[in-house]
Amino acid sequence: MSYVLNRWEPENAAFWQQEGRRVARRNLWISIPALLLAFAIWQVWSVVVVNMPNIGFNYTPNQLFWLAALPALSGATLRIFYSFMVPIFGGRKWTTLSTASLLIPALGIGFAVQDTSTSYVTMMILALLCGLGGGNFSSSMANISFFFPKAEKGTALGLNAGLGNLGVSVVQFLVPLVITAGVFGALGGEPQTWVKEGVSKPMWLQNAGFIWVPFIVLSTLCAWFGMNDIASAKASFADQAVIFKRKHNWLMCWLYIGTFGSFIGFAAGFPLLIKSQFPGIDPTRYAFLGPLVGALARPFGGWLSDRIGGARVTQAVFAMMIVAVFGVLAFLPEQGVGGSFWGFFACFLALFLLTGIGNGSTFMQVPVIFLTLHQRWAGKGETAQRQATAEATKEAAAVLGFSAAIGAYGGFFIPKSYGTSIALTGGVEAALYAFIVFYVSCLAINWWFYARRGAEVPC
Repeated sequence: MSYVLNRWEPENAAFWQQEGRRVARRNLWISIPALLLAFAIWQVWSVVVVNMPNIGFNYTPNQLFWLAALPALSGATLRIFYSFMVPIFGGRKWTTLSTASLLIPALGIGFAVQDTSTSYVTMMILALLCGLGGGNFSSSMANISFFFPKAEKGTALGLNAGLGNLGVSVVQFLVPLVITAGVFGALGGEPQTWVKEGVSKPMWLQNAGFIWVPFIVLSTLCAWFGMNDIASAKASFADQAVIFKRKHNWLMCWLYIGTFGSFIGFAAGFPLLIKSQFPGIDPTRYAFLGPLVGALARPFGGWLSDRIGGARVTQAVFAMMIVAVFGVLAFLPEQGVGGSFWGFFACFLALFLLTGIGNGSTFMQVPVIFLTLHQRWAGKGETAQRQATAEATKEAAAVLGFSAAIGAYGGFFIPKSYGTSIALTGGVEAALYAFIVFYVSCLAINWWFYARRGAEVPC
């Protein structure tokens, strides 16, 4: 099998039917589990921090929120660089390398949590290294965008991102299970002791890192032997840097902070938020459901947008997210009294659902926006239109990656805003009101530029 595709014309119907679709789908189905593992490593701290005090790590609530937030900070920053790597190195090579890099934080966490004398600085470094998983999203989405025609991009990107996002839910569901058993026997190290209500229980918190190692190795090998590089997708950083001059790059970054930034931020902070607002509830029993709903909704958001338009879907999403946050506020306890966990939980599930749909719709908008703009600029000649399509594909791929990078900062700011709000006001209400104001701005931007009649780039 040739690993480099010298001819790749997904918009050519005959080529797509004869060989393109088969190759594209193979690359997609190898990309998805690699991205799922990346999200699992990126979000593993959201579960680890909940359990660290149980085994003797004496950290303050603010320190724990910092550990939950740091992977998002580094992951978002790495995404900026990862956005441009596929056209420089090739999708196959970069997916292999970036997936293999996940072994560093997975093994590091496994060894560090076995010793309660491990310094907080070391834990912060490991939290930052988990950002390697966050960075992978930008390169993965840029890579898959090259493989599919315009008519199928929304669905393909929705599947890659949505099923990849399942890593957040998987980690919050699986880790609480594997840390209760010596999965790796003597190789996994000795258990720690967890004392609850006078009863001692063993806990293998190191399994939170070790459990991913064999899957990362397998996924790395699949990427190396099963994926392809596209010759025509090659571009230097200078070629791609033109996106920084594009207004619509920055507008879509803002909208994606509202959708994906909310998804990953809510996911990172959800377990600790439940624990801080409803102390009698075990967050590990419920927290994974939010990211699960959001991840599964993303492919639907892409599919729906392919059919009725991404801007329409995005507009509805932001309107309903504003309502859902008001719902969360209504069910919060006041000064530790009252409130309704089930009302709070239902409103957060609605938020996760909406962010998932919005993730799919915003990522459908990007390729359509840039294809429309380049076709306008190119004129009516067939050669010019073909060149316009090629340039639009490269720019859209870079914008997808870069907007994913900027959006990921929500994973840092949302958990941190909870901690800051609690420290300054004694509750999380101030943070939630700030989210509402931000969603109103997203609603206005999307309506003016993309959704209204006579919009600059209807999509």
